[in-house]
Amino acid sequence: MKTDFDHEKLHVYQESLRFAAWCNSILERLPKSAVVRDQLDRARTSIILNIAEGNGEFTAPDRCRFFDNSRGSALESAGCIDLLLINRAISPAEADQGKTSLRQVVSMLVGLIKSTSEDRMHEDTVQYRTSN
Repeated sequence: MKTDFDHEKLHVYQESLRFAAWCNSILERLPKSAVVRDQLDRARTSIILNIAEGNGEFTAPDRCRFFDNSRGSALESAGCIDLLLINRAISPAEADQGKTSLRQVVSMLVGLIKSTSEDRMHEDTVQYRTSN
């Protein structure tokens, strides 16, 4: 896929797209009236949209907020997978596959949040002199 925007170059964005695509076959099997179906669909969408929007922000606090929202949606997606497993709508192997992808997404988002926060709190090293 051709990348026209900076967020498309992010590994976390690419992995989020893979997770969203993985969800398609599961969502197709669930009744449209299932609450967890709608919740998983919205959470997986939110992961991607918050990464894209956050990466375009100019200030570190704004970037962190969007990346943190994306991380929250990834964790919400993991909760949806647990509910689907409990309800026997997906197999344990499917749950493991989805959660493996989400673990990578969350890990990368935490890294982005930390690196963005560190940039914001960075201080140049200064040599202080004291007079005796």
